[in-house]
Amino acid sequence: MAHNTWTRDELIVAFNLYCKIPFGRIHIRNPQIIALAKAIGRTPSAVSWKLANFASLDPSLKGRQIEGASHGGKGDVAVWNEFHGNWGKLACESERLWAQMTGQTVEKIAEILEEDLPKEGKEREGVVSLRVNQHFFRAAVLAAYQYRCCVTGLAVPELLNASHIDPWSNNPKVRLNPRNGLALNALHDRAFDRGLMTITTDFNVKVSTKLRELPKHNALEDFILRYDGKPISLPSRFTPETEFLSYHNKKVFQG
Repeated sequence: MAHNTWTRDELIVAFNLYCKIPFGRIHIRNPQIIALAKAIGRTPSAVSWKLANFASLDPSLKGRQIEGASHGGKGDVAVWNEFHGNWGKLACESERLWAQMTGQTVEKIAEILEEDLPKEGKEREGVVSLRVNQHFFRAAVLAAYQYRCCVTGLAVPELLNASHIDPWSNNPKVRLNPRNGLALNALHDRAFDRGLMTITTDFNVKVSTKLRELPKHNALEDFILRYDGKPISLPSRFTPETEFLSYHNKKVFQG
């Protein structure tokens, strides 16, 4: 096999990295790109170019007239489609491959503390897989929003959540799809989860009458009501799927 032919495993890990690096940070000096290049015996330039190939397939970028690198191969398209066909399977597989290639444990990659895990067996495997998938989803969603709350613009990652639009418990098939995610600060994440606010299909904030009819209070006005009717900041990729927003509008939002 020629050295310039990317294997499926290499492509899966490269796409994993594409999901987790903010679009503007895909360049040869990025430490994550350098680490992957070293792990698979390629140059940082080759890896960054491969990530740019994936960008050329991204409809969110095409919609903003942003083009990635051209001349992507059939393997790039196949891996793109494989992820979009089964985010749950490919997210976990790609995280495990990344750990294997870089000589780490998947627990370390996903920042899972040993004391939080069962000692061994299927229970441990199940918890690890769940946490690995959650870690991937959070990383992909926050990177898409440039680590900023889409409502307020707050840029403190420790205070941000990757919020599920179509709730985690409702539809397992879309749990890990980054287009089912919003970057929200902890307060707005709680309000969104409880149906006290929603995001409309034209990407505007809508606050529940339950909150709008409460006695006026500075904190309520400053933190919630001032954003009612305002547009959210859209992500650089993985634009929220209107089908998921519509579900939240109709089934979760408290009107």
